[in-house]
Amino acid sequence: MPTPPSPSRAMTQCARRGGFRVARRVALKVRPAILIAAFIVAAATAGAQPLSTREWLIAGRLTQGGIVFGTAPPGTVRVTVDRAPVRLTGDRRFLAGFGRDAPPEATLVATLADGSREVRVVPVARRHYDIESIPSLRQPPPDAPPDPVYDARRAVELAAIRDARAGDSDALGWTEAFAWPAHGRISGVYGSQRILGGVPKAPHLGVDVAAPPGAPVTAPAGGVIRLAHGPFLLEGNLVMLDHGHGLVSAFLHLSRIDVKEGQHVVRGDRLGLVGMTGRATGPHLHWALSWRTARLDPALFVPEGGELTNGAAAILPPPRSR
Repeated sequence: MPTPPSPSRAMTQCARRGGFRVARRVALKVRPAILIAAFIVAAATAGAQPLSTREWLIAGRLTQGGIVFGTAPPGTVRVTVDRAPVRLTGDRRFLAGFGRDAPPEATLVATLADGSREVRVVPVARRHYDIESIPSLRQPPPDAPPDPVYDARRAVELAAIRDARAGDSDALGWTEAFAWPAHGRISGVYGSQRILGGVPKAPHLGVDVAAPPGAPVTAPAGGVIRLAHGPFLLEGNLVMLDHGHGLVSAFLHLSRIDVKEGQHVVRGDRLGLVGMTGRATGPHLHWALSWRTARLDPALFVPEGGELTNGAAAILPPPRSR
């Protein structure tokens, strides 16, 4: 089972520059969030040490749209994040994600075998998104009558997507280094939103990679295919990949699907081809990432160096008594 690298190695990985054209624009926007892990690492001991009975190992992108990787104290039998239980590996590792508008703190609670509890509060940095407001542009009221056929089909599609996102398997793809699933220009960033005539539209909850039709789309990390179907009305040909412990990738608008539901894939396996099926104005890959119901920013998983491991680790000692 893979283990996190040392803090110094992880910091080196997080600090790499250049070398991957696709990610550079996004990485420049999120670099302050990436450095949140460095703040915690600075408080950690320099060398690898065994955990004491009250220490946590915390890593990740501690920001809105980001994720926390953790190892609970020895003896832990249960962990909750903001009161929601999370899955633990045999060596007490876990993950949890923060949505686009997550609150500024998350509370981790470990219940030990003797019934005692260890509580840690981790900061969740606020982000500033690309918001475009056009007060003069008002959306006209819909003049088309309801379409029961469309509504019925859309309800089935949304149910299938919810079921695929609801998986909480023991797969360990989330412990791997993530890579970009397609190569091209970043044409849409996570969290961006338009406000038309004072009415906020739905935010963009993924990353768009503009690539030529037929370009390969590959698995950013290992896992199990939970959904491979299409075309959906909006998403087009859609593949959803379960990386384990509630972390799921979705790949939209494919021109072709090359995997089947239930298939196990490893990083780099081809999932399909770039297209513009569904509601799309041009060929591109929309890559979405979610942890349970929280929609995450895929760009935080793959900084400009090309890949990210979950090992930007830091030991959080017990709080000092007052």
